[in-house]
Amino acid sequence: MSDTWNTRTKLVHEGSRRSQYGEMAEAIFLTQGFVYPTAEAAEARFVQAGPDEFIYARYGNPTTRMFEERIAALEGTEDAFATASGMAAVSGALTAMLRAGDHVVSARALFGSCLYVLEEVLTRFGVRVTFVDGTDLDQWRAAVVPGTKAVFFESMSNPTLELVDIRAVSEIAHAAGALVVVDNVFATPIFSRAVDQGADVIVYSATKHIDGQGRALGGVVCGTEAFVRKVLEPYMKHTGGSMSPFTSWIMLNGMATLDLRCRAMAESALKIAKALKGHEKLASVIYPGLDSHPQHALAMAQMGSGGTLVAFDVAAGKEAAFRFLNALEIAKISNNLGDAKTIVTHPATTTHQRLPQDQKDALGITPGLIRLSVGLEDAGDLIGDLMRGLEQA
Repeated sequence: MSDTWNTRTKLVHEGSRRSQYGEMAEAIFLTQGFVYPTAEAAEARFVQAGPDEFIYARYGNPTTRMFEERIAALEGTEDAFATASGMAAVSGALTAMLRAGDHVVSARALFGSCLYVLEEVLTRFGVRVTFVDGTDLDQWRAAVVPGTKAVFFESMSNPTLELVDIRAVSEIAHAAGALVVVDNVFATPIFSRAVDQGADVIVYSATKHIDGQGRALGGVVCGTEAFVRKVLEPYMKHTGGSMSPFTSWIMLNGMATLDLRCRAMAESALKIAKALKGHEKLASVIYPGLDSHPQHALAMAQMGSGGTLVAFDVAAGKEAAFRFLNALEIAKISNNLGDAKTIVTHPATTTHQRLPQDQKDALGITPGLIRLSVGLEDAGDLIGDLMRGLEQA
């Protein structure tokens, strides 16, 4: 039975659907619509579609449904809805549940597009948003009040790798009747224990580790069947943010190796962080898997791992950071993460460029900060590449 399967087995077999041909690989149902045998059957399906019946690809598709069932089984939620991108997942999960006058409390350390949704989009339609330091439980306690509709945070922040205590914030939120929405992309579905720790809704950018090959945009929202089908699905199917069948097929194929990839990346990330720690040209090395990280104990309790990303601050600033980046041979300069290829990013001038300087300062996004997404290359080769780059810094 699938409920007794371990992670790697679920990643290969959960949610499989086979046609009358009995294909081994997951089939791609590249169709936007579906044929009904009779007019009466069409009417019945529009009244209430069955568990394996489909109407239109914007509403659902057999390939997409395989992906949704597989990720829900992995995450430990009742259901999931696949979206066109990670930001479609974030904006859809929040917008679907909120109305004018509702109150949301959010951690301040967020990806720039998430900040835009909270600061610009939701407030434009009358939603009240309060920002807090996600690591400070007293700020959560002060901000979350009876009537607060939801709390939102990245379980590990982008790009400075600060952790939010999911269990503690969930207790605070639930005491006030609020839903807990967690962007869990840095934690990955492999190291995630968010449901067990109290999260109600978990969102991922499937573009990252789930695909893992830099091929396609995608996202997913995981939660209870009631939230996914009664709250989220009506909003998503009418606003058009659903995942394409071809992308779903790509994500299904990515999931087969997800556990193997994430664990290999995290193992290398720890080796790299240890090698970089104390380097004379670095002001700091940030990796939750290091004993020296101030939230190391929380990372181990919450994820059991330090994750697949390392951040470090080149002491001499932007120009030195650029010299370092330009000297690398293996690691590639890009703004994605979770890829099989190692990626380096300079957040202050790319992913977080549009943040005002005071916000960058508050979040620790310094001119020398580098975000390193560790890939599947040999850890020794990566360390050598980084050390050669630092010689140029």
